[in-house]
Amino acid sequence: MLLVFLLFFASAVAIYVACEFFVNGVEWVGCHLRLGATAVGTVLAAFGTALPESAVTFVAVVFGGTPEQKEIGVGAALGGPLVLATLAYAVVGIMLWLKTRRGEPCTIKANQARLARDQIWFLAIFAVKILLGLLVFAWKPWLGLLFLLAYALYVRRELCADEGAMIMEDLEPLKLRPRDPSMTWAAVQTALALAAIAYASHVFVQQIAAIGDWAGIAPHMAALLLAPVATELPEIMNAVIWVRQGKERLALANISGAMMIQATIPSALAIFMTPWLLDGPLLLAGALTALSIGALWLKFSKGTMQLGRLSGVGALYLLFAIVIGLHFSR
Repeated sequence: MLLVFLLFFASAVAIYVACEFFVNGVEWVGCHLRLGATAVGTVLAAFGTALPESAVTFVAVVFGGTPEQKEIGVGAALGGPLVLATLAYAVVGIMLWLKTRRGEPCTIKANQARLARDQIWFLAIFAVKILLGLLVFAWKPWLGLLFLLAYALYVRRELCADEGAMIMEDLEPLKLRPRDPSMTWAAVQTALALAAIAYASHVFVQQIAAIGDWAGIAPHMAALLLAPVATELPEIMNAVIWVRQGKERLALANISGAMMIQATIPSALAIFMTPWLLDGPLLLAGALTALSIGALWLKFSKGTMQLGRLSGVGALYLLFAIVIGLHFSR
């Protein structure tokens, strides 16, 4: 187990370091593409960091040989949004709160109206996703195409509503090539960092599973509780890095964009390849996700989001963990 814990911490550190290179590279890619900060976070960064969780769902539902293995993919498709809607947003709030504790003036510098629209988009798609999990009919798999279409429309909206190109002077030098931050070098750095994140996340998930076995946690419970936390770690690490740099707009946009991916692409895969029928724990995950996003939408839509509310949604994940732990311990 010593090796497992060493790999656990080493892979977590590797994810953080790789995310430093990723956010630096993706900002320069967005600058060369003349995208605004919100579009960089919601589209470019979100698509990259959502790959680990999407890969878990893809492998489980496409190559899973048993119904139990396919159920892991269904759990991942619902566990990912729950982690993002609770823990990831809470991390941003906590990081901002820590800055105020150090005496730094801190407000939520983000387009709250635009973030509110993202929450509504997510809630609408997520409601359909949950409703389908309660129904049985022959042509349900074909509805997976609607989720892919919804994500395409979301990306188009984000790009059309972009608020202006990122300013080169606001960016840190490109880590791989400080004196030549060309599009080629920025893309190379971003791709290499993304590959490192994917590999380190894979190792991290393996150690989570091993620790779960060692602690006597049932595999389906580990898949629902622990695996989503592990695979959403890149978004959480990105949030830490961007808030530390005073770029909470990018951090919030990254989480918002990743949630849209998790609501559509993994869901489409699961609907294509499984019966997509949700049991009690999965419905609880869906309900708490919707509750968190609804609470965030109320504050974002009024432009009155406070650090306490942003940090407080993390308590919903703790509630989920307690309820699921009691459920599976019977």
